[in-house]
Amino acid sequence: MEDLDFAHVARRQFDRAAPFIHPLEGWKGMAEMLFAPERIIRLTLPVVLDDGYIHNFEGYRVLHDNVRGPGKGGIRYYPEVDESEVIALATLMTWKCALVDIPFGGAKGGIRCDPKRLSKNEQRRLTRRFIAALGDDIGPHTDIPAPDLYTNAQTMAWIYDTYSMMHPGTNNLPVVTGKPLDLGGSLGRDSATAQGLYYVLEHLVAINAFPDLPSLVGAEVAIQGYGNAGRNAARIFSNGGAKIVAVSDSRGGIHDPNGLDLGLVDIQKEETGSVVGVPGTKELAPRELLTVHCDVLIPAALENQITTANAGDIDAKVVIEAANGPTTPEADDILAERGIPVVPDILSASGGVVVSYFEWTQNLANEQWSEAEVQERLRAKMRTAADSMMATRAALLDKLGAYSDAWAERTGDDTPLPRPTLRTAAHVVAVQRCRRATEQRGIWP
Repeated sequence: MEDLDFAHVARRQFDRAAPFIHPLEGWKGMAEMLFAPERIIRLTLPVVLDDGYIHNFEGYRVLHDNVRGPGKGGIRYYPEVDESEVIALATLMTWKCALVDIPFGGAKGGIRCDPKRLSKNEQRRLTRRFIAALGDDIGPHTDIPAPDLYTNAQTMAWIYDTYSMMHPGTNNLPVVTGKPLDLGGSLGRDSATAQGLYYVLEHLVAINAFPDLPSLVGAEVAIQGYGNAGRNAARIFSNGGAKIVAVSDSRGGIHDPNGLDLGLVDIQKEETGSVVGVPGTKELAPRELLTVHCDVLIPAALENQITTANAGDIDAKVVIEAANGPTTPEADDILAERGIPVVPDILSASGGVVVSYFEWTQNLANEQWSEAEVQERLRAKMRTAADSMMATRAALLDKLGAYSDAWAERTGDDTPLPRPTLRTAAHVVAVQRCRRATEQRGIWP
């Protein structure tokens, strides 16, 4: 049976990059230090709900690493949030920030709850309780939250206000990103994850990284997940000339090989809470979308969606991840064997944290950049990171034999190393940067 524990998945991805990290001297100790989370906070959050009763919720905040800067990562509200998941997500945030070369480490938070069953006032009280309980464990220069699954700009406004009330007399705007524009939010933040993903794929196509996908104009795109990232991706790719042939949400999906009318899809979503039921479309089961015929498949929902159970049925020329950890390592292997490249989440889904960094920078300087400036900077960051990944993969492939020999000498395992994927190359770039920063700073005291 495939191990779908998300923390174990993150570790297996990390271990696949280990043979390509140099120098190897002292690597084992360094590897454990780089992977282990620095701080894990688990909280019980009693909140009086609208029924007048006290309800207890579990909250988590994990700071994975701060060697390159303060922690950065979202807060999600979801019924299945647990400590293991939050640790894994914080770990991925470390690699994500390092890969796009912004001065943050990884962090993540979450509350185990069903936000669909909480009123707006209940969500506000729960948020304030969480931030009050965290106290000085978050801060503009220590750990900076952001939106994630089922949290949004309004949630971030409550976080800012709660923290500011507890820390009067200073500029508290940089304590959280993804805020409303009137509270120091950045233009372009709401669509940043999807926009960054588009910039990455647009650039990789332009440099002929995927010969089977010569252009995005006319490309057939399927998107699993129609939340913030998925809906914005549909709009952005459609505006770029692509054809959106399938979308889905937690209730199911819809498919039209001739292309969906996104206006009708949005109306259906707003009126019913689901994309299912748009006239003239074929209804799909929630995960059935992953196997429809398309040129570009965008998993934009949850982790562990592409597994050994369905990787053999993927019918796309390129998979590009908008969600965190949607593809397991074993599924990666199957897709690689089938010649289907996967653009990894730590690159393709990093647009949100890049623009969060821009928001933080603007808040520190009490500035506001134009939309054009934000987009120009975002495009440059994403393209540079994509080039780093591609150059590193080329170098790894060129010296694969030497890496295999060195690893065999170090471990006694003479099994040839597998050909590095784009994900492995991206992890090598990120982990190398964290390793160098750790060595340059030294271990204190």
